[in-house]
Amino acid sequence: MAYQAAQEEQLLDIRVAEASAAYKFYLNQEKKILGTTSVIVFLLTWETIGNWSGLINPMFMSAPSLVWKAGVQLFASGEIYNDLRVSGLEFFWGFFLSMLVGIPFGIGCGWYKRMAYIFDPFINAMNATPRVALLPLVIIWLGIGILSKVGIIFLGAVFPILINCRDGVKTTPHTLLIAAQSFGASQWMIFKSVVLPSTVPFILTGLRLGVGRALIGVMVGELYAATAGIGFMITVAGATFQTDKVFVGILIFAATGMFCMEIIGRLETRFDTWRVKVGAAA
Repeated sequence: MAYQAAQEEQLLDIRVAEASAAYKFYLNQEKKILGTTSVIVFLLTWETIGNWSGLINPMFMSAPSLVWKAGVQLFASGEIYNDLRVSGLEFFWGFFLSMLVGIPFGIGCGWYKRMAYIFDPFINAMNATPRVALLPLVIIWLGIGILSKVGIIFLGAVFPILINCRDGVKTTPHTLLIAAQSFGASQWMIFKSVVLPSTVPFILTGLRLGVGRALIGVMVGELYAATAGIGFMITVAGATFQTDKVFVGILIFAATGMFCMEIIGRLETRFDTWRVKVGAAA
């Protein structure tokens, strides 16, 4: 696999060297060009259908220009800043607590066999349970304030992180463990030098999944019990047929998710050499 990837990189270098200036620029910037083009085509299509064609009532389907106008008005008036602050605090604390609990607990369940025997039934059961079903209990226990939203975000994000950490430890190559033991390494040295480095890519994958679940938790929590927040703004706007404001809230969630994914992606590049290159990444 590595030899094949090296061959492809060499062939690409030859193509770039022999190409014209314009084609050389395209080959070097292909990812950005194709991504930007697809976004522009999507926005133009959406604008045409939602605003220029007159086929769809703007009440039911907005357009990029109308969404932009609504977003500018929300930020200019200042009414959205409190919603951003509330949702941001909920997301930060819910996701932070899920990392604080999920990473060490997942590593522990993967490293200690008896710990896995005890907790695996509960982890698997909770992971299979829809978090929305737990929302009434969370509200009863924590009230309708920010704590209940942090609780539902935590429950949504902690299990993908925990399960990925657990399975990452379990998939540590057995040959590396045997080699470390044969050189007389202690359990702590084996864990620090072999198990933890091989688990880091799984931890980052769990964080990627956890971000999506955490954003869902923000929306669900503010949908049922909130007086502020982006999810609450979307709920009110949807109930009053303000489609533009609904799309503004959706785009804020999407932008937050993309920003968090980009940060995790940059961390992931540090440990990319430990991943086997398959599919589109090969």
